[in-house]
Amino acid sequence: MTTLRLHPNDNIEVVLTLDPAGSGAAKSVPVGHKIAICDIAAGALITKFGQSIGVAGSDIRAGDHVHVHNCIFRDDLSRHREHNNATPLPLPSRRHFKGFKRANGTVGTRNFIAILSTVNCSATVCTAIAKQANLTLADRYPEIDGFVAIVHEQGCGMSGAGTEGYETLKRTLSGYQNHPNFAASLIIGLGCEVNQVSAYHQDNAPETHYMTIQSAGGTRTAIQAGLAICETLATNAAQLQRQTVDVSGLVLGMQCGGSDGFSAISANPALGIASDLLVAAGGTSILSETPEIFGAEHLLLSRMDAANAHALETRLVWWRNYAAMNGASLDNNPSPGNKAGGLTTILEKSLGAVAKGGQAPVTEVIEYAQKPSRAGLIYMDTPGYDPVSATGQIAGGANLIAFTTGRGSCFGSKPAPTVKLSTTTALYNAMTDDMDINCGTVLDGQVSMRELGEEIYETLLNVASGEKSKSELNGLGDLEFAPWRLGAVL
Repeated sequence: MTTLRLHPNDNIEVVLTLDPAGSGAAKSVPVGHKIAICDIAAGALITKFGQSIGVAGSDIRAGDHVHVHNCIFRDDLSRHREHNNATPLPLPSRRHFKGFKRANGTVGTRNFIAILSTVNCSATVCTAIAKQANLTLADRYPEIDGFVAIVHEQGCGMSGAGTEGYETLKRTLSGYQNHPNFAASLIIGLGCEVNQVSAYHQDNAPETHYMTIQSAGGTRTAIQAGLAICETLATNAAQLQRQTVDVSGLVLGMQCGGSDGFSAISANPALGIASDLLVAAGGTSILSETPEIFGAEHLLLSRMDAANAHALETRLVWWRNYAAMNGASLDNNPSPGNKAGGLTTILEKSLGAVAKGGQAPVTEVIEYAQKPSRAGLIYMDTPGYDPVSATGQIAGGANLIAFTTGRGSCFGSKPAPTVKLSTTTALYNAMTDDMDINCGTVLDGQVSMRELGEEIYETLLNVASGEKSKSELNGLGDLEFAPWRLGAVL
């Protein structure tokens, strides 16, 4: 068995490889899990990365497996909040990519056309229009990336303007309407819903057409009318060409899903380096998933000014209350797959999740689906559930998604392409058709963490310039639009 100690103050190590001929713990502790490197008395802190991840639920002997059976979550554990004095990374040599310049100054990494439903009642019509447009129009207009149906299950049976649920949905849909990866949009409602089409009439929006099924005369006539509009939109969008643009036009949404015991050791810190390079070059990275930074928020708070720190702390209080109101605890977040992969408590999982944010200062804390007002490392409040979180980031302007995974993921997103990073070589080999980058190379000793971060940065710019990600090649992204549902269903 080979193990890795992550901090001098740790009393556990992570298992990297097993000894097939071993016995006892050397044979029974899975790769990615933890073993004690000294005796730990019941009630004593268990530390990883020099941070508390739980307390011993019973006496633990050196060499014992440390996991859910003997490591207990407590949210009153002290965490070390230290000022971040990390040396910023130097400017990367590559600071441009090829994108689509939009009239409002944003930059697209793709050139799609959106068919967007205001309410679930128009979802079938939107889907039918997108499907037929992709079959009959896409080949005639190869300059566009296709037609995307943005459909959902909300829009009525809810309170209206001014309520949390309505405003969140409207902000999300408006973000997609104005997304730089959409050259134009067709917005379709039924006609009598709470979330009216008229709410999306904006003077500064990209080319947008509007329609209701009731005024069109029903399902079939609405589909035919929508196809005619799509041809007009495609004709205009096809005139656009990729141009060399500054990397400041890139907005990266960072996600992790199916995390394991190696997420915090390989893929997440490597993505953090790529994020730092992007921020140093003038770009924007969005870190999210508030329930999955709980317990590690002190590592972000030390990199914020007072106003942003207050905003994040306020959201964490909201999440505590939200979880309690629904009979849950924030420690419920680690999934069965996370635990099978070696993660024990939310405190441990969060330490890895925060690593995606690198070392850059946090320049702004924003609401779900809100557009950042400045460049840099941004924190957006979202749930930890990947489709909902990524939807918020894309609504906020993310034109590219980086998604780390240790257990495996088949996630994709439209209109923003997803680049997936595996934590281990074993996962990369097992799911080669889905993984874009093998971060297991740093565990295998083939590259340094800095070299891996630079590889990720280069790959992100290549995909932003038009190179297809694995999720795009697999046709993923049509069903992953999942706005955060808040408020009563009436």
